[in-house]
Amino acid sequence: MADECFRERRLAAIYDQLDGDRADLDIYLGMAGEFGARRALDIGCGTGVLALLLAGRGVEVVGVDPAAASLDVARAKPGADGVRWLHGDATALPPLRVDLATMTANVAQHIVEPAAWHGTLRGAYGALRPGGRLAFETRVPARREWERWNRADTRRVADIPGVGAVETWVDLTEVSGPLVSFRWTYVFASDGAVLTSESTLLFRERAEIEAELAAAGFTVEAVRDSPDRPGTEFVFVARRPAD
Repeated sequence: MADECFRERRLAAIYDQLDGDRADLDIYLGMAGEFGARRALDIGCGTGVLALLLAGRGVEVVGVDPAAASLDVARAKPGADGVRWLHGDATALPPLRVDLATMTANVAQHIVEPAAWHGTLRGAYGALRPGGRLAFETRVPARREWERWNRADTRRVADIPGVGAVETWVDLTEVSGPLVSFRWTYVFASDGAVLTSESTLLFRERAEIEAELAAAGFTVEAVRDSPDRPGTEFVFVARRPAD
């Protein structure tokens, strides 16, 4: 199930404004050009930022997400008619033959259950044409970024048009091996409403991910660095072998 920040309508409506600069998507836009992708699948597309950027470049895009509220935001954006939006996840996709499948931001790490993760990899593999590629990112566990997930380091106030001031911060709630749980808090100045969103990420090691990709049938072509956050993320590029 998607976290509250994606499926609660009031939070989904302000997600883009709080997310700020999306320079993290540049590497995926670059790969679409590098690989000559004409058809793409964005797994965990959320509010549709990457899907719409790709569609604006002439790519035929399918965006899939389990959070209906986020998809509603995506469907209301300019150019949304150029994307095929699906409510669900990568384990139950219609027949597709895309050149590139993506999981951006924390999508891969949000899939913590082994069965769901393996099903997602199989779903992505099945959606790709022979020779197509899957690209996704995960945070480097050794950087221990969660140690800075506290109110003092993350608190900020955003003035959102039509909404007003929204104060946000994150608190670390639990670390259990590779599983890291945290809580986002949102305070709306307009009416004093306080909403929260609980999240858990799985910090997988590089070797573990490479083995899981291989088990799903992929060939790992490269593990790249993230240009906007160097040294903090693995960006995997895995290829479905040509038949």
